[in-house]
Amino acid sequence: MKQNRISYALAAALVGTVALAGCKKKEEPVVTPPAAVEPAPAPAEPMPAPAPVSAMVVTVGNTAAADKSVAAVGMFGVKDKIIVSVKTDASTPADATIDAKLTFQDGQVAGQKTQAVKAEDAGTTNIEFTNTNDWPAGKYKVDVTLNGQPVGMTQEIEVK
Repeated sequence: MKQNRISYALAAALVGTVALAGCKKKEEPVVTPPAAVEPAPAPAEPMPAPAPVSAMVVTVGNTAAADKSVAAVGMFGVKDKIIVSVKTDASTPADATIDAKLTFQDGQVAGQKTQAVKAEDAGTTNIEFTNTNDWPAGKYKVDVTLNGQPVGMTQEIEVK
C-alpha cells in the first residue's frame, strides 16, 4: 500500500500543478515599440525670388525737374500741385502698378491715383495731385504702394 500512497500523492501533486498552471494568468508577450525615428528636417523654404521691381525712394514735392526728380517739400500752399515721386529699380523689365493715396487729417481720402508702369532698370514715376478748388488747410498723409505692397513709411505734409 505504500506504493499506492506514493502514487496517489504524486497524482495529487501532478493534478495540483496542472490546475495551478491552468489558472495562471497568461503573460502577454512584450512588444518593444519601434525605435523612435527623428523626423527628417523639413526642407528649407526656398528663398523668394527677388521682386522684379522695387521702389527705392518716395519723395513728395511741388515741382519736378526735367529728369522727373522732385525736391522734398513738407509745406504746401492751398493752390500748389502735390507731386508724389517714386524711384524704382527693375532687375528685369516688368510691369508694375504704383498707387499713391493722399489722406486728409480727418481720415477722408483727398485723392488716390494708380499708374501702371513698365519698369526697366532705374526710373522715376511722378503722380500729380491737383485740386480745382483750394486744398483745405491741414495735415495730410501720403501712402504709396508698389504692386499692392507698401513702399517706405507714410509721409506727412501740411497745407497752409
